[in-house]
Amino acid sequence: MKIAIACGGSGGHLFPGLAVAKALSERHHEILLLISEKEIDSVALQAHSEFSFEKLPSISLPSTLSPALIHFLRLTWKGLAKCRRILSRYQPRVVLSMGGGTSATLVIAAKAAGIPSCVHESNSVPGRANRLGSKLTSHVLLGFSECRAHFPRVECTVTGIPIRTALTRPIPREQALTNLQLDPLRKTLLVVGGSQGASSINQLLFHAAPLLRNMRLQIIHFTGKRDDYPIASNYLQENIPAYVAGFHHNMEQAFSCADLVISRAGASTLSEISYFGLASILIPYPFARDNHQEGNAAVFVRATAAEMLLESDATPETLTRLIVNLLNDEYRRQCMAQHARKVFPHNSTQRIVDTIEKIGK
Repeated sequence: MKIAIACGGSGGHLFPGLAVAKALSERHHEILLLISEKEIDSVALQAHSEFSFEKLPSISLPSTLSPALIHFLRLTWKGLAKCRRILSRYQPRVVLSMGGGTSATLVIAAKAAGIPSCVHESNSVPGRANRLGSKLTSHVLLGFSECRAHFPRVECTVTGIPIRTALTRPIPREQALTNLQLDPLRKTLLVVGGSQGASSINQLLFHAAPLLRNMRLQIIHFTGKRDDYPIASNYLQENIPAYVAGFHHNMEQAFSCADLVISRAGASTLSEISYFGLASILIPYPFARDNHQEGNAAVFVRATAAEMLLESDATPETLTRLIVNLLNDEYRRQCMAQHARKVFPHNSTQRIVDTIEKIGK
């Protein structure tokens, strides 16, 4: 079959979309990716030359009536016109939306063209693009089972969240630590802020470092673009062994050797934490639309798979206390890890592919 997948705008939409595209391609389906005009999408696709793609304007509905609404309407019309041309030329059997700002116009155009579609919602609270898309499609794929209540009038399947293919191949802990030039005898704290980093988490760890210097731990810290040098210098000054980088393309190394993770609560990152079975301290991004990251983190807390620390309550002292308590409690960490594994199905890509094939018959 020919299948069109809208998955642009952020790593949380793009990488799961690529995982599904790869699995469909391995079953000999022909894939067209619809991505945003953002740099992150184009850079990521440089490693996936096997896929054709088209760029769509990334559209975000303004939260209030304002002059931005005119720009929104103009981009929507532009995106819708382009989607109609693409669908007319490509003639896909099925359209899949992974959510985000590039997805709504494709689902609308598919509905008008009589092409069946489905949408995938990664978060526990659905985004506006998928809330709209669900009214135009007959099937919604869910990352969190808790999200089902938001789609009472449409068929839903809980699939979990696809993870990058490379991450499905964990490596031995000692090998991962050797690759990162770290000590296999120390507890390892992994700090990630999502694909763009998280400046406030970086600052928390910067000020927490003096409080952690007497612990026998080491830190893997992915800071995003700007903070890698001051963070690395600070760990060195406090005599804390650390691997610090703006970005890291081999995340399976970091996840394979982590004893504890500090992270935002984006759905894709949480699916990776679940897949590797890791205890975590989640600090939701406070300005996420519909506060969906706090909702995601709350699911992990209810499953006793994580601790949640709201950014408004986060101080170096409170964070240090959580780190020390968890790293010193092996039994509790193991229980949290076991519960984290159970939050999501781990054959999510397979579930999505099976559903798409069923819809396209």
